[in-house]
Amino acid sequence: MIVNDQALALAFKGFKTTYTDAYAAAPAHFEKVAMTVPSGGRDETYGWLGQFPQLREWLDGERIVKDLQAHGFSITNRKFESTVGVRREDIADDRLGVFKPMFAEMGHLARQHPDELVFGLLKAGFTELGYDGQPFFDPDHPAKDAGGVDVTVSNIQTGTGPAWFLLDTSRAVKPLIWQEREKYEFQNITAPNDPTVFMTDIYRYGVRARVNAGLGLWQLAFGSKADLTAANYAAARAAMQMLRGDQGRILGINPTALVVSPDLEDAARHVLNTETNDGGGSNPWKGTAELIVTPYVA
Repeated sequence: MIVNDQALALAFKGFKTTYTDAYAAAPAHFEKVAMTVPSGGRDETYGWLGQFPQLREWLDGERIVKDLQAHGFSITNRKFESTVGVRREDIADDRLGVFKPMFAEMGHLARQHPDELVFGLLKAGFTELGYDGQPFFDPDHPAKDAGGVDVTVSNIQTGTGPAWFLLDTSRAVKPLIWQEREKYEFQNITAPNDPTVFMTDIYRYGVRARVNAGLGLWQLAFGSKADLTAANYAAARAAMQMLRGDQGRILGINPTALVVSPDLEDAARHVLNTETNDGGGSNPWKGTAELIVTPYVA
């Protein structure tokens, strides 16, 4: 093959098609648990987190405007890349098919990269601080009861085992945030007058992105390190459903997803999928949540 602009353009098109097809086919779960937010700058501040705009009876007087107070909670975008080199002689010798698995893997891993960031942050939620200055999973989240008295609220179940998580993913606002400044883009450097190409005879192909993950509303998430049993699962569901916001109003939380690491998959399927419970009789928890198994919370 004669290596000219046309040949290089065709090679890039083929590599990009392989990358794109693999990207589209790769399984990913982050969109189920994180709301995607477009970013217009270096970082974004989420001053509205913590506000539940619940309806109230309008009696006399004016509306009560909820102040979207700034908690000072922001997410700074991070830059990521993956780059490979293809030698000029490999293109000249028409060995492009050899590289297709590599570009397919690049696309697969780019699609799953948000899973790594989002679920990795969920795993870190026992120590990582949320918008209220407390660890995302914590027994002492500050709130106010119906009388305006300061109280604390818990979204954690203590234990010493592997962590598992119960999430409400049914709302427009999700427990986690996926922030995108620049989406994953496939690029190349093949110009013959590029200094690196000229000196090395190697063409560069790669993917880059500016993105990040962040913790959203802790009220929509429950973290547990207790044994994953039907009893503990039931207790976690009840605790979430009984969560109250400021002034003691029920938030209407509805747990819809159970996130576990691979070592808890058997226990999770036992809770969610079996027809009968261990003591006999029907299993009341069958089908009550979507199971998400990911190694990124292990």
